[in-house]
Amino acid sequence: MNRIKFIPTLSIAIILLFAACSKDDYKLGGENVDPFVRFNFMTKSDNIPLEYPAVNANLIPRNSFENTSVKTLKVPVALTSFSLKNAVTVNFSATSTGATDSYSLNPKTTLTFEGSKLTDTVFVSFDKRWTENQSITLKLENASDPEIHIGNRNTEATNDTFKIDLGTISTNYTFPVSKIDIKGVKGEVIDFKVNFPNGFFPSEVDKLEMFQFLNGFDYELTHDDYGTNRSSINYHLKLLEDLQNDDVYYESSLTLINTTNYPATGNKILQIVKPIKSARDVKANPASKFYDLTNQFYLTYGENWFDKSGTCAWQAFNAFTFPVVVTKDNPNAILYSDKGTTNPNDDIYHDAFKIGFNVVSGTSTTNSFNLKRWFTNESTAAANSPGFNITSALEFFPDNGNSKTQGKVLVIPQYITVASTTKSSHSIAISGEGTYKEISTGLFEISFELKLTNQELFGGTATSQYKIYNNKTYPKISAINEPCAKEVDL
Repeated sequence: MNRIKFIPTLSIAIILLFAACSKDDYKLGGENVDPFVRFNFMTKSDNIPLEYPAVNANLIPRNSFENTSVKTLKVPVALTSFSLKNAVTVNFSATSTGATDSYSLNPKTTLTFEGSKLTDTVFVSFDKRWTENQSITLKLENASDPEIHIGNRNTEATNDTFKIDLGTISTNYTFPVSKIDIKGVKGEVIDFKVNFPNGFFPSEVDKLEMFQFLNGFDYELTHDDYGTNRSSINYHLKLLEDLQNDDVYYESSLTLINTTNYPATGNKILQIVKPIKSARDVKANPASKFYDLTNQFYLTYGENWFDKSGTCAWQAFNAFTFPVVVTKDNPNAILYSDKGTTNPNDDIYHDAFKIGFNVVSGTSTTNSFNLKRWFTNESTAAANSPGFNITSALEFFPDNGNSKTQGKVLVIPQYITVASTTKSSHSIAISGEGTYKEISTGLFEISFELKLTNQELFGGTATSQYKIYNNKTYPKISAINEPCAKEVDL
């Protein structure tokens, strides 16, 4: 039998943190407890720091961490006590093996604990790119109360020092969404973000030529001050003209430029679109036939005509399907829920004519349009292949604008991004059209052609025929006499 060595000062679940001005103040159950202060830096299973005040009793404090992000690193320090009668300060020092001007500390040398505030934090901010193999070591030196011991009271993991190894910097940027619809009114402001998952240096971004523009209308682009946020930049696009011809499709796009220090990943293209306006009665609400938010595992089911071991055949798939949430003033908005209140500000509206595909939660992806079968060696992580989650995918156009049983369907034109497991990334334009119809009571069928365009992957445009149903039980689909697409190795 394996035996686990129990170290009292490391059992986070039962350690209570104590401190004050005399040992009489450190008592638990009538016993004296020797107070101590130590670094309390922990990481989750994915090696991402657990930031205070989040807690996890199963984690053990670390004495070092390899940092590749340029976002501010938060290093918590914990002191023992139920509460403090008087404030306690703890001094610490910092030494570096590289340039000292590449980082700054807040506070610089002194931590403060008072009342029930028993954790303080050293914020390590990075001001420019560091040198190779640089490290920063923080060391707890002394406390204003001499009764407080520096570090855990053991010899195996004192946690009185904490070393930050500065690894290879990884800075990238991406759009969190790939498409935004607009009303097309002069003066309209559209807000969007550019995300930097590992942070950025303002001095570098100021000089960065970030976007390549393809403009179909006039606008001006501004952004907020960076402030202390190094995770994203907020941009504001203001329309300088009216786009009020309902029969015209208007689009401008911004493409993130791939640079040495900031490679573009995930969604690289953002489309700003004013679609053609069609007279439709929201009461037809065809989108509602294809989602059920009362069932978190609700799926739509489909098949597409695709290569199967050298033979064309219908290939089955399913995907988590959701409505497209919109604001009340959206012309396609239909009230989904008033949340049982008379307050209109908490009402939820859905687009009556659009659906999308996404995961219920987490960082993985669903199988929109069976796209995962189109590729081999694909990465299924949303950070690398956000294109597998198409949150606004299909748009319905009821016959006569009000039919509740049939009409036309459009694959919403957009760019999606998929990547290989080696992170080779590809931007693919998707489009297509077809029809939808209630083929028996309550059972709807969507029948359409999907087009994928990418010169490198497909030599141009590849197509596939699709059928999607709102129930897993549907009629057997007959074979068709058409060629089919084949898997592509990413």
